[in-house]
Amino acid sequence: MASDRRKALKLAVDFVAPYRKAVAGAFVALVFTAGITLSLGQGIRLLVDQGFVTGSADLLNRSVLIFFGLIVCLAMGTFVRFYLVSWIGERVVADIRKQVFNHLVELHPGFFETNRGLEIQSRLTADTTVLQAVIGSTISVALRNLFMLVGGIILLFITNPKLTSIVMLGVPLVVAPILIFGRRVRSLSRQSQDRIADVGSYVGEILGQIKIVQAYNHQAQDKARFADVAEHAFDVAKQRVTQRAWLIAIVILLILGAVGIMLWVGGRDVLAGNISGGELAAFLFYSLIVGMSVGALSEVIGELQRAAGAAARIVELLQTENEITPPASGAARLPEQVEGRIDIENLRFAYPGRPEVDVIDGIDLNIRAGETLALVGPSGAGKSTLFDLLLRFFDPKGGRILIDGQPIDLLDPKDLRRCYALVSQTPSLFYGTVSDNIRYGRPEATQTEVETAAKVAYAHDFICDLPNGYQTRLGDSGLGLSGGQQQRIAIARALIMDAPILLLDEATSALDAQSEHLIQQALPKLMANRTTLVIAHRLATIKHADRIAVLDRGQLHGIGPHHELIRKDALYARLAELQFREPERA
Repeated sequence: MASDRRKALKLAVDFVAPYRKAVAGAFVALVFTAGITLSLGQGIRLLVDQGFVTGSADLLNRSVLIFFGLIVCLAMGTFVRFYLVSWIGERVVADIRKQVFNHLVELHPGFFETNRGLEIQSRLTADTTVLQAVIGSTISVALRNLFMLVGGIILLFITNPKLTSIVMLGVPLVVAPILIFGRRVRSLSRQSQDRIADVGSYVGEILGQIKIVQAYNHQAQDKARFADVAEHAFDVAKQRVTQRAWLIAIVILLILGAVGIMLWVGGRDVLAGNISGGELAAFLFYSLIVGMSVGALSEVIGELQRAAGAAARIVELLQTENEITPPASGAARLPEQVEGRIDIENLRFAYPGRPEVDVIDGIDLNIRAGETLALVGPSGAGKSTLFDLLLRFFDPKGGRILIDGQPIDLLDPKDLRRCYALVSQTPSLFYGTVSDNIRYGRPEATQTEVETAAKVAYAHDFICDLPNGYQTRLGDSGLGLSGGQQQRIAIARALIMDAPILLLDEATSALDAQSEHLIQQALPKLMANRTTLVIAHRLATIKHADRIAVLDRGQLHGIGPHHELIRKDALYARLAELQFREPERA
């Protein structure tokens, strides 16, 4: 837990440091307002002793004017303090969110396979909101009450040491429960944040798949499961709230009890003529200030514990190391014009979650520049994994991949990936206009280039029929378009990249028969002067590839043109028989 506090403090200091001037201004305003608040006690003393007791109207008027002057100064100082502190909180949290997001989008995809994306999203939103509240309010409240506590105690001793001694007897009694309950609150705060993240993750998961949920009439089970998740979060929060409630109640009881005793002793001194009524009123004011400050600090501690847990979760994200990085000694560079030759040498790979299972098991493959190579095989053969390794989403555990003779692990991943244009099996579109989605990989592309790519992908006609044509905004993940329309936009996006290597992962699987026919007609133009790797389950779509590589259980089972594989490769012949109903012969 101490490490959580250190992480929270370091995170706050690192992000607040660039705004030293605003922090200094807020600190000055904070000290000023705390001083004015403490000065109000003297204003009360003047009102009582020089206004009420003396019966002098002039003295009363002067005392009231002084009192209102202090109030005006307090209001002005509070405005400056509140504005600057709130500005710092909003500014710092915006910086944290940007840095976390910038770090996340550079992390290797393997990280997101072992960590729930929606939980990460919760850290980026809910946890940073907790930090915003703490930096933009709670820390200011804590410092202000700390100053008021120290200043109030000093003024108590100056006003009446005897009565102050009575008040001070309650301080150790207050500190003890703060320490005891504080530890419990700290632990429960971290647990509470984790449960809140679970709630957010589950909601995002269900709403993101709402059609499947309703298609399978799974609402009742999801309601029950969400109720369990929500109740679990409530149980943890209830424990945290209970501990904080006990803490606040005990502090109030002890502080106000000490004040009550002080009033009894002070009242007897006033009756005896040992002190004036104004001194007792001022002393009562300072006692309440001290009591409220201690109570506020005890409550603030709970918020700071929550912030420590939230900060620890954010720091955990920021400290996650990217496993796919350029070489430490300096990355090699590919030439501006890449030919597109690919050499795969004794490649072996297992996913981090299943290190004992080789998904790619000793593949050797040489792909000529400009060649069209199709990858076929049963599900789980390693076809899509090979694409992941080509794009260096993962590093192999053995062997290597070379582009134009250059090992890809010696390249900057960004330099490597500019060589590829990818069309995945499930089209991935983003919120924004159709044009934005097509020029996703080349933001500088002109509208003419966008429309040219759409025409080649046979997307231009249906785009023009949309309400605002190319400026039509798509819903999340391309909602509002059919699967075939989404895929044709994805193909246009790959085309506009004009990359030397084209990766098609079941690129026509989402198309209807007519759209697939149009795309098949366009494929020769798409593949011209490009190295093309095609993953296909429907063999009819790749019969005319230069070569076909048959994969099975992560191994290269056979390679050659269609007519040769039909005769020589039993697995390919069986796949062809299943699809064409009878074995083909050359």
